[in-house]
Amino acid sequence: MLPHGPEAQAPGEPAVAVVGPGQGEVIVLGTTRMRVLEDGSRTGHRLALTESVLAPRTPGPPQHRHARHEEGFYVLSGTVRFTFGHQEHDAGAGTFVMVPPGAPHTFANTTDGPAVLLSVFTPDLYLHYFRDLRDTLARDGAPDPAASLRTMARYATEPAP
Repeated sequence: MLPHGPEAQAPGEPAVAVVGPGQGEVIVLGTTRMRVLEDGSRTGHRLALTESVLAPRTPGPPQHRHARHEEGFYVLSGTVRFTFGHQEHDAGAGTFVMVPPGAPHTFANTTDGPAVLLSVFTPDLYLHYFRDLRDTLARDGAPDPAASLRTMARYATEPAP
């Protein structure tokens, strides 16, 4: 077991965070279960990290682009289809995809098995979008397209044609 908490650090040293299996905030968005491993609160908002389990045949979000953050995806298991503009790439376990600001992209699990992604957001801005989307779905059911666009805009994100 890894040491964590106050006993894991010497006086005056920064606290080390350990998120064990089954720990971390869980955000459920339809058929995707996201576990927050780092929400930016311990990184000065420079980085957020999540683990997402995409159920079989999970459609991804509409293709979109971010203006103010990078988004990286590491496929831990299964296969995830990434779409960049008109290009598709089926990424299996061990594949890393880095999406810079302004690049149109989306992803989906088009297979009959689950897929697991590790996602990094730098800075942490976009993680808060998922929390807002979760809260909207809990309150209103499926959000209307205009409400979705307003929510995306708050996080420097827009649909990509």
